[in-house]
Amino acid sequence: MNVVMTVDPRDGQRRATELTETDESRLEVIAGQTSPAAQWLAARGRLGRAELLDAIATSLESRRVDLVAAAEAETGLSHARLDGELTRAALQFRMFGEVLRDGAYVEATIDHAADTPLGRGPDLRRMLVPLGPVAVFGASNFPFAFSVAGGDTAAALAAGCPTILKAHPSHPLTSHASAAAIEAAVRDLGGPEGVVATVYGEQAGRSLVRHPAIRAAALTGSVNAARAIQAAIDERPDPIPLYAELSSVNPIVVLSDAAAGRGDQIAEGLFGSFTNSGGQLCTKPGLAFIPSDPGGDGLVDALRARVDASGGTVLLNERIRDAYENRATEFERAGARVSARPKIDPGAGFTVAPTLLEVGVAGLTAEIADECFGPLLIVVRYDDAADLDAALATVPPSLTGSLHSGPGDDADVVRRLVDVLAARAGRIVFDGYPTGVRVSWAQHHGGPWPSTNAVHTSVGATSIRRFLRPLAWQDAPSWVLPEELRDEYTVISRRVDGRLQPAAE
Repeated sequence: MNVVMTVDPRDGQRRATELTETDESRLEVIAGQTSPAAQWLAARGRLGRAELLDAIATSLESRRVDLVAAAEAETGLSHARLDGELTRAALQFRMFGEVLRDGAYVEATIDHAADTPLGRGPDLRRMLVPLGPVAVFGASNFPFAFSVAGGDTAAALAAGCPTILKAHPSHPLTSHASAAAIEAAVRDLGGPEGVVATVYGEQAGRSLVRHPAIRAAALTGSVNAARAIQAAIDERPDPIPLYAELSSVNPIVVLSDAAAGRGDQIAEGLFGSFTNSGGQLCTKPGLAFIPSDPGGDGLVDALRARVDASGGTVLLNERIRDAYENRATEFERAGARVSARPKIDPGAGFTVAPTLLEVGVAGLTAEIADECFGPLLIVVRYDDAADLDAALATVPPSLTGSLHSGPGDDADVVRRLVDVLAARAGRIVFDGYPTGVRVSWAQHHGGPWPSTNAVHTSVGATSIRRFLRPLAWQDAPSWVLPEELRDEYTVISRRVDGRLQPAAE
């Protein structure tokens, strides 16, 4: 069996681990454990699973020092960034515990038997139930919050779905340690093996989604990765959904009055948004539309000064480093000119220089208006806000679209741009920056293709819907119904005979 390797991106050194790539026989064992695991999760019910999610959060936090140290050595991300991300991971598990306690997510609906214009109607009761075992592919850029201990895992377990995790090759030891924390919480509550499990290796990932036990897959990654996973899924005799969060440019539009009134403030926020974490965030802004007027000039000058004064940043792996440098070169060949790029010593690791490019709105092409994963931002200068509609149509649909305006900017222009952004993004940010995705009930982290391949969110309470399916019971005896669908049950809000009934106080 192939030994799993780990690489420290700060120095490029490869080291062997004690892990091995998962072979077909081991995958069969793991898949076979999912059935009793699903039964255990179902038997715990909503409140029991909420207890499990709280226990997982506590287990992760209790191992904070070791987990953060492992992730630092495999990602090159800062201690502060990783420490905060681990807090976010724990928060996601606890949030889904609250989702379970609230119970409205099951969408319990009851239509009692009644006479209708079409005759006697049967008694119908409907709610959402677990989809089945889920495959989760860890992301390179979030070793905790979008990986083994990430939101996909939390949502799947909350839904009652055993979860098999494909560790990302950029942080196998972090993945292993995260899985151990989750497994410890399961064991402490008397759970069986198979509630969560981890596989390693590219071939194992393909075999995983082809396995008949798997009923859905979730990915945060590249378009090419999604296509490879989808190709493996297409080999199945029965289709399963792939929920993929992919490529995003996340354009930012700055109008004239905003640039004139708070240009330095916007430059500061924009600089942080495209350089923090090495610009390796799915919500990193890749394009900033800035007016060609004195206010816009001042904003660009302030942005340029910050980039010139910055140092190198370590990227997650060699592939990302090479893709970053190649994409920057492609943008320059396509007509974008270098506005700022500090000189750095790349050393032996995967260190790159932040890059600010600039192009006029007339020179914005589809080739330039594309994602570059890493600390690169393209400033697009425009003379008239009327030119922005056509320019934004060049930008691929994204997770977010942001708009900065001031009191002197035309309200009709603002409304028009909001409509343009709303048609091409899943979240509109006003006078702010798209990075820093809040974990909450109202969050939507998704958008039209190629930002995602589905209408669902991968962050927030409603991301649980990806791992649920509707089931209706017709004329069922009360004793066979889930408690959420029995007449006497009033703990959660339900729609009964067409009327929304809140939970009893």
